[in-house]
Amino acid sequence: MEWYAAYLLLGAFVGFFAGLFGIGGGLVLVPVLSWLFEAQHLGGAQNLHLALGTSMAAILYTAVASAYAHHSRGAVNMHIVRNTAPGMLLGALLGALFAGSISWFYLSLFFALFVYFAATQMLFGFRPKASRQLPGRAGLTLAGSGIGAISSLVSIGGGTLSVPFMLWHNIPLRQAIGTSAALGFPIALGGTAGYIATGLALHTLPAGTLGFVYLPALLMVALGSAFTTPLGAKAAHSLPLELLRRSFAVLLFVLATRMLLKVFI
Repeated sequence: MEWYAAYLLLGAFVGFFAGLFGIGGGLVLVPVLSWLFEAQHLGGAQNLHLALGTSMAAILYTAVASAYAHHSRGAVNMHIVRNTAPGMLLGALLGALFAGSISWFYLSLFFALFVYFAATQMLFGFRPKASRQLPGRAGLTLAGSGIGAISSLVSIGGGTLSVPFMLWHNIPLRQAIGTSAALGFPIALGGTAGYIATGLALHTLPAGTLGFVYLPALLMVALGSAFTTPLGAKAAHSLPLELLRRSFAVLLFVLATRMLLKVFI
C-alpha cells in the first residue's frame, strides 16, 4: 500500500504543476516513476521505458483536467488546437514507436539533457521575442508533428516546446499555457498508443502492465492529479508565476542530475 500512496502523492504534486504551467508533468513523472519502479524491482532493463509509457498515459488525465479548467477561463485558443493537434498526434505516435528501440543508456541520457534544457528555460525565463504571426494550417501541422515527436520521446505533454512556440508568435502567456494544456491530450494519445504497441511485443514485463504502461501506477497518479490539476489552473490566473517557475526549475535540475548519476555511476 505504501507504493500506492507514493503514486497518489506524485500524481497530486504533478497535477498541480500541470495546471499551473500547461505542462503534462512528464518532466517529474518519468524520473520519479523510474526510481519507484527500481525500488520495487519492476521492469529490469526496461525500467525507463516503463516509466515513459506510464507517464505518457497519465498525461491523458492531467491534460484533460488542465485543458477544461483553462478553457472555462477562456484561455484556450481553439484555432491553434484544431490545426496543430493532428500533427502532434502523428508525431507523438512515431516518437513513442522509435523510443522502444533505443537502449536504456541513450534514452536516459537524452531525457536528462532535455530536462536540463527545460529547467534552464524555466529558471532564467527564456522567451523568444514575439515578432511574427502564426503560420497557416500546414505550418501549424508541421510544427505540431515535431513537437509531438520530441514530446513523446521524452514523455512530456509538450508545454516546454509549445508554449515558447506560441509566445514567439505573439500569443499571450496565459493563453499559451491554456492552449498547451489542451494540446497535451493528442500528444499523450499518440504517445500512449505507441508505448503500448512496442511493449506488447515483450514478455518480460511485470504483471499489471499494458505494453509499457504500468496500470496500478497509472490509476493512482491519475486519481491524485484529478484533485490538484484544476487548483493549479486556477492559480495560473491569480498567482505570480515567476517564483513558482524558478522553484520548479530547481527541482528539475535535481531530478535530471540524479538520472545522469545513475547513467554514469
